[in-house]
Amino acid sequence: MTDEALLAQVLLPYKDHCKYLRSAVVTEGDAGRTAARCDFEIPESCYIDDTGHLNSVEVNICYNQMMYYLVARSVRDGLGTGFASWTLDDFWKHQLPDILIARFSSNFRRPVDPRAFSGEMEFRSVTRRAPADGSPFLYAETVYRFWDTGTGRCDGEATLAFVDIP
Repeated sequence: MTDEALLAQVLLPYKDHCKYLRSAVVTEGDAGRTAARCDFEIPESCYIDDTGHLNSVEVNICYNQMMYYLVARSVRDGLGTGFASWTLDDFWKHQLPDILIARFSSNFRRPVDPRAFSGEMEFRSVTRRAPADGSPFLYAETVYRFWDTGTGRCDGEATLAFVDIP
């Protein structure tokens, strides 16, 4: 079940017309893998005339919103691995400046209707790394996909780096 208050706070940094995430259900699976299953709505693109389909910029924005919510819930509810020492205050402090997308790939299989679609993502792994010449960081591998009620489908992978960690 979506925590509406937490969702509103997670989306606070976004402009009102760019808040696409409507609901999210978070689960914890095998080996501490956390996942979120979400519903989205993009009534109007925030930057381009209507293309009639979900595009790469919107996929990235939706992924970010889904990921931020999943991390916030993981921190608050003690889910998964990697965020055990975090508090919600830590998350709010690090949400924008210190959670970086190191690699992002998308595969557009069939056009997805942006007016109403679903998505899900999963943390495949979250590991702490401590390079000899730098500060420790969390390295996270994730997978995601989006689909609509028709045949629309998009999927991909993203690698995250959580820097300046508590």
